[in-house]
This record gives sequence, C-alpha cells and structure tokens, in this order.
Amino acid sequence: MGADEPGGERRTLVAGNWKMHHDHLQAIRTVQELGLRLDPGALARVEVTVHPPFTDLRSVQTVLEDRAIPLVLGAQHCHSDDAGAFTGEVSAPMLARLGVRYVLVGHSERRQLFGQSDAQVAAALRAVLRHGMVPVLCVGETAGEREAGETEARLAAQVAAAADGLTVEQIAGMVVAYEPIWAIGTGATATADDAQRACAHIRARLGDLSSPEAAAATRILYGGSVNPDNTAALVAGPDVGGVLVGGASLDAASFSDIVSAAATVRRSSRR
Repeated sequence: MGADEPGGERRTLVAGNWKMHHDHLQAIRTVQELGLRLDPGALARVEVTVHPPFTDLRSVQTVLEDRAIPLVLGAQHCHSDDAGAFTGEVSAPMLARLGVRYVLVGHSERRQLFGQSDAQVAAALRAVLRHGMVPVLCVGETAGEREAGETEARLAAQVAAAADGLTVEQIAGMVVAYEPIWAIGTGATATADDAQRACAHIRARLGDLSSPEAAAATRILYGGSVNPDNTAALVAGPDVGGVLVGGASLDAASFSDIVSAAATVRRSSRR
C-alpha cells in the first residue's frame, strides 16, 4: 500500500502504536477483527498501519499476508547498528525481513524512559532508511516546555537533529509525528488549532532543511490521546496528515472508528 493517491496526493495515515500490549494470540485476534471491521471505502482514502510489540511481528505479518488484510506492518523501535552485542535490541534488517514498512523512531517514551538521545534517534532513522523502510520520526514537548513557551524551539531542535543532512527525497518520503508529551496517555488532547500550528511549524523547519516541495510532501501526524470523537477535527488541519494512535488502537472497534473518522475529511482540505 503506497502513500500516494492517484494524482500524487498524500493519503491520510492512521498508525496504531500498541506499545507493550497484546501477546501474539491477542495480536492475531485484533488484526483479524480489524480486517472484518475496516471499511474498504475508508481504506481507499486512508493508509492504516499497526505497530505491535516485537514478539508479535511474525504472527501479525503471517495473518496480514494469508488473509490479504489491507493493513501495513510497522515496528516501534530499532537499533542503529545492523548487528552486534546489544542484548535486548532489534536491528533494522531484522525488521525489514519481516515485511515491516514503517518504524517509529524517537518516540517520547524511548527518549524519556530509556534515555534515547537526539544523536541515537538520528542514527536509528538512518538505519531505517538504509534498509528501505519509512521512519516515523516522533517529536514533542513536555508540559514544562509548553508552559514556558518553548514548544516551537523544542520541535525545531528535534527535527533538525534527526533530519539535518538527509536528501530532499528522504525528507519527502519520511513521516513525522507530533506527539506532545503532556498529552500522551493522559486523556488531554491538543486542540485542533494547536495540532495544526505545531505541524505547520514542523513543515516549515523541514522546508528549511530541504526544500518547500519536499516539506510539502512529508506526512506529519498528530499523536496524543486520539480517539474516534476528536480524529476528524484533528485531521482537518491542512498540515496534519493523519494520527498516531496509542491506547485506542488496541481495540479493533475503536481503531476502525478512528480510521472511518479520518476518511470523512475532505481531500480538498489536505496538503
């Protein structure tokens, strides 16, 4: 499933990050139910990815392929090296061999809970690109940074650290997810205007690093307490190319409702 619609427009992307939830049997049941629930009309307008834990990837890959379920397989993280003595880590070539298409890079939980630095995020992003997959670069500010008026500076710094030196083609083909840390798993959600402003700022910074044309082609998602009720308003922003969904992606009914809501947004409102 490609990112482009006929005519060169970017399809909305709805990505489900399962985090450390669902064993492989629960994962199989979830994707099977998604296959039954997702509306083919919505899938013509929206690209849908699921990012299970590493232990589920092979099971999910098999179900998606055997049943021709139109979901794209994603992963939550990878190491920057292709191999080595890194106990507990998974490399980009391992993911590529499993048919993974999208890889989250620099999720705030990796940065905050596991000490992932901007340099490590940049190295992992390049590993993903090196093995023919699409990085989903996650950026966002803390509550303290937001209150101090530092949101734009923080986003600009994270984007520059990860994307500086990439080619125009690499920037055009990547995905960026704006996930305000204060909204993740808290029930608090940025307003649609907040999400649009942040995504527009990210796009402008990408344009500074590459070209306006490459930045315009980049899909920029919003993530943070996304649910079926707020999806359409969030995705309606002209610079918001989709949503990165956490807890609501674990349930097939709620996740399919999010996909349907994203599909209702008129294409004329999208970059």
